[in-house]
Amino acid sequence: MTVPFGISFTAAPRRLLLCGAHLILAAFSNWMAFLLRFDEVIPTSQWELFAAMLPLLLAIRALAFYPFRLYDGLWRYTSLWDIRDLALSITLSTLVFAGVVRFGLGLRAYPSSIFVIDALLLFCFQTGLRAIPRLLRERGWMGAGRKRVLIVGAGDAGAMIVREMRNNPSYGYRPIGFIDDNPAKVGHRIHGVKVLGNRARLPHIITETGPDVVLVAMPSAASGTIRAVVKALEPFHLPIQTLPNLRDLLQGRVEVSQIRNLSIEDLLDRVPVDLDPAPLSALVRGARVLVTGAGGSIGSELSRQVARLSPATLVLLDRYENGLFAVANELHAAGHQFVAPVIGDVTEVGQMNRLFAEYRPTLVFHAAAHKHVPLMEGNPCEAVVNNVGGTRIVAEAAHRHEVARFILISTDKAVNPASVMGASKGVAELLVQKLARSSKTIFATVRFGNVLGSNGSVVPLFLEQIQAGGPVTITDPNMRRYFMLVAEAVHLVLHAARLAEGGELFVLDMGEQISIEEMARNLIRLSGLVPDRDMALTYVGCRPGEKLVEELVARHERVEATPISRVLCIRPDPERELPRLSRLVAQLEEAAAEGNVPKVFSMLGAILPTYRSSSQAAAQYQGRESEAVVSEETGSSAGETETAVGSLPAAPHRLD
Repeated sequence: MTVPFGISFTAAPRRLLLCGAHLILAAFSNWMAFLLRFDEVIPTSQWELFAAMLPLLLAIRALAFYPFRLYDGLWRYTSLWDIRDLALSITLSTLVFAGVVRFGLGLRAYPSSIFVIDALLLFCFQTGLRAIPRLLRERGWMGAGRKRVLIVGAGDAGAMIVREMRNNPSYGYRPIGFIDDNPAKVGHRIHGVKVLGNRARLPHIITETGPDVVLVAMPSAASGTIRAVVKALEPFHLPIQTLPNLRDLLQGRVEVSQIRNLSIEDLLDRVPVDLDPAPLSALVRGARVLVTGAGGSIGSELSRQVARLSPATLVLLDRYENGLFAVANELHAAGHQFVAPVIGDVTEVGQMNRLFAEYRPTLVFHAAAHKHVPLMEGNPCEAVVNNVGGTRIVAEAAHRHEVARFILISTDKAVNPASVMGASKGVAELLVQKLARSSKTIFATVRFGNVLGSNGSVVPLFLEQIQAGGPVTITDPNMRRYFMLVAEAVHLVLHAARLAEGGELFVLDMGEQISIEEMARNLIRLSGLVPDRDMALTYVGCRPGEKLVEELVARHERVEATPISRVLCIRPDPERELPRLSRLVAQLEEAAAEGNVPKVFSMLGAILPTYRSSSQAAAQYQGRESEAVVSEETGSSAGETETAVGSLPAAPHRLD
């Protein structure tokens, strides 16, 4: 143990020292009470009374202090609880002493006011003695060299974090003020730190106070509020930090060690991930689960969440060995020994039949797909082979082997598609809906938008450009996208899967669409830079196949609510017959296998009337083919159908 002034003692000597200090103060306060009572001239009779009663008083004080453990506390950590115990022990010992003097010994000459004055003085002396070590310990929080922190949010979290900063100066933070929109708090102090104003005055306050960092202490604030704070800080070179979401804090406790840099995830609408896990456990526990494209962003997170639900077997399928190795190794390291990684290709019929025969999966999540829009514009045949043919082959294998449930992971780009990638996923959705009408297997689809931070997505690209010194390239200032965190998207996918009865298309409500330009600017701000001043932004125009705004639901689709918040259901349209789908898809796959790009575009348009390919690629093919490619089913020609081919190199084989 260490006493406040740096002298080291073992526990027993330290208690003796503290006991002696308490008794000295008790004697001193009693003497001071007599001095005050008799205006500094104590009569001889009262001196004799003081001396005679002092040993009794000290004995009672010592006994009263012991059960309240006043000899055990570390004074440099004195708290309100210690002050409460001190007040109770002094009050109790004073009452006992007064009772003994008055009723036990019958000493009427002992002044009654002494009891009160003595108790008050002793409480003040004891409190002051405890406060000195704490003040000495906390004096460092005002010292030079510490980060000056302006705290946005003067609520419970903000108050707790200031107290933590003052209690632990070793963290190196010095709170200089609060920002809060509650007018009742402005001008007041919390733990000695003033509430300087509201968010509207944030730029002015920053100019006046000169903080080193801004801490957003609003764990339950909406993403729009956080974005407004970030935007207000745009002109300043300031790092922005925050606290974990309230869901991540245990019993509301906030510590300085939990402070982290604000991330792009904090600026997005969050979906509830605290849904009842029991139904998911009932869906997966003991099941034989197959995840295709397990090495990709969605597939790997699906594998993690499924593994935590204790399936009998978890088969991870991918043809990209590095991604597959990483997720399989991660799951094995976590103790999931039921994981079986398989390198395979969803477009190989024989291989899929052998896989289904060997592992006999009861639940299939089909996440394998080529997803990069510009690459697929340049490689439309590969997009069809993998996204359409691969889905058909895996779905038919599931049907033949009587899998209980098959879930296709789709994309918002399948709605009124303007890209080959989106059109190929739209055809895959139709294939699954058609199979659902005649199969014992429950077939369903889950459709959602962009997954934040997934392989090849815009956020990692922006971060790379920022780290390289810029410029940050933006396709179009009006481009907007839905975004969702991968863990939350997969969590809702699992809940949607358990609702499936056959043929449904589930849509995840992904909140508001986010401006890509705004996201780029926010990432620059979160890096401590000022957009357009420290980091240039350039506009490069839409890439082939890109739309300015994506849609989650087509006009002809009817959306219904489900028991799960933010999971919507599109029921299959019984009036929409697909008698020619199999023949059209066969022609599409045949054209893709032959490398007949114009016919691929023609067949995509025949299957999906809403498909409109990019004008750049259409111009590339305009007039190139002297002989029109005519669909025997529709009579349309390549000259009447827009095509979409870019100049990008062939995409590597990858399922994610």
